[in-house]
Amino acid sequence: MKSILYPFFFFLLLPSLSLGQKIDNLASFRDIKSDSYFRYHYDNDYFSGTDENYTQGYSLELVAPFLKKNPANYLFYKPRKSEIKFGLAVEHIGFTPPTIGSPEIQFGDRPFAAAIMLKSFLIATDTIAKSRLLSSLNIGLIGPGAFGKEMQVGIHKITGNIIPQGWRNQIKNDVVINYEVSYEKQLYRAGNYFSLQTNSTARVGTLLTNASVGLNTTVGLINSPFSAINKKKKFQFYAYSQILGNLIAYDATLRGGVFNKTSPYTIPSEEIERFTGQFNYGLVLKTKTLYFEYSRTVLTREFESGTPTKWGGIRIGLTF
Repeated sequence: MKSILYPFFFFLLLPSLSLGQKIDNLASFRDIKSDSYFRYHYDNDYFSGTDENYTQGYSLELVAPFLKKNPANYLFYKPRKSEIKFGLAVEHIGFTPPTIGSPEIQFGDRPFAAAIMLKSFLIATDTIAKSRLLSSLNIGLIGPGAFGKEMQVGIHKITGNIIPQGWRNQIKNDVVINYEVSYEKQLYRAGNYFSLQTNSTARVGTLLTNASVGLNTTVGLINSPFSAINKKKKFQFYAYSQILGNLIAYDATLRGGVFNKTSPYTIPSEEIERFTGQFNYGLVLKTKTLYFEYSRTVLTREFESGTPTKWGGIRIGLTF
């Protein structure tokens, strides 16, 4: 994506839309101390000065008590004596190879791919053990039905950028069903100025099957995400960093869908990198009712002939 105008055009045109591994709103350093909030999130490689691999992603996230009635919550474990929040999100991601103006398959590069999903999630916080258990169920579609081509071509026409020609070779339509469980535990805290957490995640499904472990830290004016909702500060400003090691079993954005094997081009299984490293960092500002974040990510190559991926993101939230 060449223009920072892209997310705003999309937000106006498709306000109810926005996928998976690349978009992580549930880490403790992104906690909003309320059981009712809305948050908009946007990723783009524009922020890192590149235009390849994970090119953009969107998320619209809602947390509210009435979502307790969501039938998907029956699939999630609800620990006793935990503070529980219920949420729903719509997510969209897009991937392109480096040369988007070519109509031909770019062998050795990432295939064009787009996906859209509805995510039901639950956040269970144990304020005594200082831990969080996160569960989510994702249902959606990967392929042309996720309108990746229409979205990118339309915005590039509006902004006067190169018109993508390779979407005819994108990953074909297939169903997305993914289940995720993540656990985070606070290891150390120094007053309201520093904290250290460990985290682990497992995902199983038709889009992504993988696992990750890592550490994250926050430094600045902070409030514990492991405290009760009613214990919140009016102002927080801090930096965070997170390092992850990922074990990859399956990635449909590279290999194509589990059921539909008619995609014109995919990355062979033997060329997939089974171990990747990821570094996330950013700045967060919170007031009593508002949330602002700027983030950056670096991810090692995901297949043998690929290159490391870099992108940035912004998040804006509001409690109610």
